[in-house]
Amino acid sequence: MDAVTRVKRDLVIANRILARQDVLDAYGHVAMRHPLDPQRYFCARSLSPAIVEVEDIVEFHLDGTPAGDEKRPLYLERFIHGGVFEARPDMRASLHSHAEDVLPFSISTTTRLRAVIHTIGEIGDDVPTWDIRAKFGDATTMLVTDMAQARDLASCLGCGRMALMRGHGFVAAGRTINDLVRMAVYIPRNARVMMNAMRLGEFISLSPGEIAARAALDPEAPAMKRGWEFWAKEAGAGHLLEDV
Repeated sequence: MDAVTRVKRDLVIANRILARQDVLDAYGHVAMRHPLDPQRYFCARSLSPAIVEVEDIVEFHLDGTPAGDEKRPLYLERFIHGGVFEARPDMRASLHSHAEDVLPFSISTTTRLRAVIHTIGEIGDDVPTWDIRAKFGDATTMLVTDMAQARDLASCLGCGRMALMRGHGFVAAGRTINDLVRMAVYIPRNARVMMNAMRLGEFISLSPGEIAARAALDPEAPAMKRGWEFWAKEAGAGHLLEDV
């Protein structure tokens, strides 16, 4: 199977997994950098992630314009992915989610989201929050609809792997699509655990050393890919795993 076909199939798998795991609902999206041209990426047309098929995958330039003659409706916030890929040449996948478990931390003025479970050390020890109002005023729809907004969001992401979006959701980046999906599945779970721990009182976050150790793991090691294979089959996309 050629590299482009494999990426398109993996992107369908990612959409199906993230929908099944309630990371993406009818909205939100995931993208992958083009395997042969780093100045392009793939993302689905405007469609609910749970029903994305290979033929729904569209190729884009980093500025969010389609690489071909595309007439179908496109995600309004596709620019997010171009902003991430432009700013982070080390990342091959990106995600925008509205997961509700994470939203309280995007609007809290006193409590920052922390990594508290071992499966999520890659988000770092201090997840930043991007507020579109800070640079673009209070008359936006809070959607990222152009490259200026996307680049500002990407600057908040910085060299990290995740940034919250005030009252909106979060953006995350992955070294591979498996790396991103695994991390994204555990981000809402981490938020739930932290929220429950806060009800009990003081809690313990991962240490800088533990976070660094997690970040150093090979995302394509067999143990790290176990979730990808299981979740793909659970989401009804197991047949797309095969290289035929």
